[in-house]
Amino acid sequence: MSGPLFTFAAYLGAVMGPSPNGVVGAEVALVGLLLPGMLLVYGVLPFWDGLRSKAAQAAVRGANAAVVGILGAALYNPVWTSAVLTSYDFALALAGFLLLAVWKSPPWIVVVLLALSGTILSI
Repeated sequence: MSGPLFTFAAYLGAVMGPSPNGVVGAEVALVGLLLPGMLLVYGVLPFWDGLRSKAAQAAVRGANAAVVGILGAALYNPVWTSAVLTSYDFALALAGFLLLAVWKSPPWIVVVLLALSGTILSI
């Protein structure tokens, strides 16, 4: 079974109190979870070429911009405000950004280097 959402739906359908439960309840829950999305895909499929045009591309660009804003807010509030407290912390964060963005270093190397640097600076 793919994905935790489908597994959880099958589990809930199987353990629900009133009938149908068990295997039949799990199947009903899975069909109830899958059917709306599949019907939507099959309903939109004949119009997909028209939707792929500029309107769909603009919607995807807007969604991407919204995701960037949400990720930036999530980075700032819990992470930045609790982890970047001194100028050394800021220097490490800037070094990590430069290693990833400018010099295209592999992420695992950046994590190891910054962890070692943070450990050395905290001593």
